[in-house]
Amino acid sequence: MFNTVLVAGASRGIGLAVASHLTPNCHRLVAVSRTVASLGEWISADLSCISGVEIVTEAIGDDVLDALLYMGGTWETNAFTNQYSFENCSDEDIAQVIAVNLMAPIRLVKALLPALRRSKNPKIIFMGALSGRDNFPSREVANSASKFGLRGVVHALREELRPQQIGVTVINPGNVGTPEVLEDLGKESLVAGNAIPLTDLLSIIDCVLSLSRATCLKEIDVPAMLGKGA
Repeated sequence: MFNTVLVAGASRGIGLAVASHLTPNCHRLVAVSRTVASLGEWISADLSCISGVEIVTEAIGDDVLDALLYMGGTWETNAFTNQYSFENCSDEDIAQVIAVNLMAPIRLVKALLPALRRSKNPKIIFMGALSGRDNFPSREVANSASKFGLRGVVHALREELRPQQIGVTVINPGNVGTPEVLEDLGKESLVAGNAIPLTDLLSIIDCVLSLSRATCLKEIDVPAMLGKGA
């Protein structure tokens, strides 16, 4: 049983599934998102802004934070479609992707380190993407850059936090079978093997959270069996 777990991006998609999965095993599940989260203790905050990080930090207060899971993310307009064009991306679009996918998790970890240190087995988990891996055929420039950067954050935090034995992990999945992704795959007449079942991703997160402080699992790549990167 966890004392307090924070899930960022908990109102939909992967974040909602993770929050729902962990809630029964938490004394306090803090669900952070801009739109209403349907479970846990919802904290309304835009983490792309410093003020949003401050709201979350104040809400955690002097609590013991056992796990910080940053499951939020965004991407450019028309990303992952034939209509995507880097040249036509607005500067605002690019800045928002970097702010949400890269700057926000860095700031949030920095702000919540005191609460994580109070835990007997603290964990930090970031949701990356295969598009942040070398040689993955992705055209979305800002999204790919942010996911590459997130991997760098994990590798650096691993060294910075090693003496404190705070585990830091990034999971790099391909398509994950959220309702939204499965609907999109259906439109393209692709089979289920092109998406990772949510239950598999949740099992991986369970594994990371169950590890002792003696072990650090830095990076996990999870392509779908029939998807890109397999």
